[in-house]
Amino acid sequence: MTKQLEQLKQSAREANRHSYSPYSQFKVSAALRGDDGNIYSGVNVENASFGLSNCAERSAIFSALSAGASSFDTLVIYTPTATPVSPCGACRQVISEFAKQATVISICDSDQVRQHQISELLPADFDLNDYR
Repeated sequence: MTKQLEQLKQSAREANRHSYSPYSQFKVSAALRGDDGNIYSGVNVENASFGLSNCAERSAIFSALSAGASSFDTLVIYTPTATPVSPCGACRQVISEFAKQATVISICDSDQVRQHQISELLPADFDLNDYR
């Protein structure tokens, strides 16, 4: 396993402590590497008005975009569970928009890993070309 991938996994695990999930008690964190070489992490942030909550994957992507990164090759999602968890549909759409070539790797507290290209997780995405 590459050193860069291990750094992404470690960043995702470390970010998990910052999850704000008092309603679901389901902590999710993510880390991705930007084209600038930096690692950006994010956590799920819940809200009493559930529709205003934000997932970890989107938090990480929005953080990276806000810092000026514009393309990404790997996104690691961590949940402190026995099996890995895939991103939700909303996150799949956002990942597809900003990291179309990204490998999505889900890790957990066991040795199980799920690894997919975003095109496998969202084969018929909606993108800018649909507006033209």
